[in-house]
Amino acid sequence: MENILVLDGNNFSDEEGFYNEVDKILTKNLDWKTGHNLNAFNDLLRGGFGVHDYEEPISLKWANYEKSKKDLGEEFTDTVMDIILSHEHVEFLMD
Repeated sequence: MENILVLDGNNFSDEEGFYNEVDKILTKNLDWKTGHNLNAFNDLLRGGFGVHDYEEPISLKWANYEKSKKDLGEEFTDTVMDIILSHEHVEFLMD
C-alpha cells in the first residue's frame, strides 16, 4: 500500500482534537459534519467518505502514539486501537 494516512498525536491533545484530526485524514469534501464519537470513528475507518472506498485497503499510521496515550488516557487509546485492529482492510502502523 503506497498511501499512508497519518494520525499525528502532535496535532491534538484531547478527544475533540482527536476527532477533528480523524475528520481531516479520513474524510474529504463532505457537506455535513461527522459524529465525534467512537461509533462514527469506526464507520469512517470503513471508508466511503471521500478518502478511500468502502473497505478499500489502507495503511493508517499513528504518529506520536505515546503522546496521545498520555493526553487521551490509556482506556480511550486502547479502545481506539481495538477499533482499528478490528478492520481487516486497515494495515496499522505505530510510531
